[in-house]
Amino acid sequence: MRCSNLPFRFKEKSVKRSTKLFSAALFLSVLFTCATFSYADDGAEAPAAVEIKVVAKKFKFEPGKITVRQGEPVRLVVTSVDVDHGIAIKEFGVEKEVKKGATEVIEFTADKAGKFKIICSVYCGDGHPEMTGELIVTTGPSASASSLKVRFDDDKPGIVFVESNGEVIRIDTNAKSFTRADGSNPAISDTNSSNETATPNTATVTQEGNKPQRISDDYDYQLINVPTPKRVPKGSLNVHFSHRFSSAINAEGSDFGDTANELFGLDSFSVSALGFSYGFTDRLYGKISRSPVCDRLFLCKTVEIGLGYHFLDEAGKSPVALSAYTSIEGDDNFTENFNYNIQMMVARSITKYVNVFFSPAVHFRANDSNRFNPDLSLFPANRQAVGDLDLGKHTGSFGFGVNAKIRPSASLLFEFTPRTGFKLGNVLADFSNPNEIRFTNNSEPEIGFGIEKRMGRHAFALTFSNTQTTTTSRYNSSNLGLKPGRFTIGFNIFRRLR
Repeated sequence: MRCSNLPFRFKEKSVKRSTKLFSAALFLSVLFTCATFSYADDGAEAPAAVEIKVVAKKFKFEPGKITVRQGEPVRLVVTSVDVDHGIAIKEFGVEKEVKKGATEVIEFTADKAGKFKIICSVYCGDGHPEMTGELIVTTGPSASASSLKVRFDDDKPGIVFVESNGEVIRIDTNAKSFTRADGSNPAISDTNSSNETATPNTATVTQEGNKPQRISDDYDYQLINVPTPKRVPKGSLNVHFSHRFSSAINAEGSDFGDTANELFGLDSFSVSALGFSYGFTDRLYGKISRSPVCDRLFLCKTVEIGLGYHFLDEAGKSPVALSAYTSIEGDDNFTENFNYNIQMMVARSITKYVNVFFSPAVHFRANDSNRFNPDLSLFPANRQAVGDLDLGKHTGSFGFGVNAKIRPSASLLFEFTPRTGFKLGNVLADFSNPNEIRFTNNSEPEIGFGIEKRMGRHAFALTFSNTQTTTTSRYNSSNLGLKPGRFTIGFNIFRRLR
């Protein structure tokens, strides 16, 4: 019996042991599985948002291009430095107003790949339509700390090169300044800026200097006649149209009844001038215009062709905006009587509401072939008795102007242009002495004022001036011979076609 019961007992004991081992194994497996999933959950945290600092200013975003990876959360930290702006990216439902001096944080997920336009969604001035940027969402690696490379210059202590996204910045820690490695200044920096340290998950770091850029160009390309250094953007095509009546609203010797009867000069003849300008680059532009009048007796059909170059904005270390312009004028549709102009245009903001302008110019052969001198051949019998009047050939002018904002998109205008040398006007003959006919040149410097309204790409100015002439060599003189205080009604229209 003992021998026969032994296998049974052995088997029972073996089964119990196997059950315990299985239970232990099962417990360890469950524990390992839970630990594994717990670890996986801990490591699967949501990715940190890519933080991008954006500066909004007239009339651009800095940086202008932002690159992120598809599927990444994006955090835009947007600061407006000059006026109220807005930022909008339609495809991602982004639209936020940013008040002047304020910072707004905008978060979204870049779940679509492609290139998307960033626009300013709050009207901020004349250049508002051009205030755009670009969001590029790629399927490749995002800009992160892993793409940041730092190296030191062994030969020059204190010089550090930082490379990110293909751009190399040279930092001089001694001078506390930085430039691109090629020597140019980064568009988003100022040489006096305080450096920020790049951190992980920051696609772009925007530097803001101690003195933010100041660009104040809330004015048109001309006041009444005096040109301004307003920049012509690359690829933009612009039309300029001016209209001037010939009779003064307050003619000398007339009372209010006579003036009203003539509808304040609107019943008189008028002349119009038409011009176009085009930006070849953000600095170089071309201009062509046609004006029919040169004085009260002649319709000269003058065509003017010119080139301009924009040197400076009133920004950073530059206290003024500065442009230069040179042109050729030819009468009878650019076939005869050519003259040449060289002009500088300078602007300076006095306050955020007032801009002043100075536009000196020289005009060579403005009286080409002495064509504005009296025609002495009309008096052959009195040739010896005729007093000669030589008006000269060349002239210089000094245009002064003021633009004063009374509303964000409306301004009061004033200008005055003294000149020297040849002065366009009206040559009058004095026959009071039959033995000697004398000639005088009735000429007055240009003066004008007006009110301007700007609406996006469009500007309209109601003007009051003492001249109808609008070409560069002739706008400085009153072709009507009107003294300051005697004005005709007119208007200027500007429109950016693209």
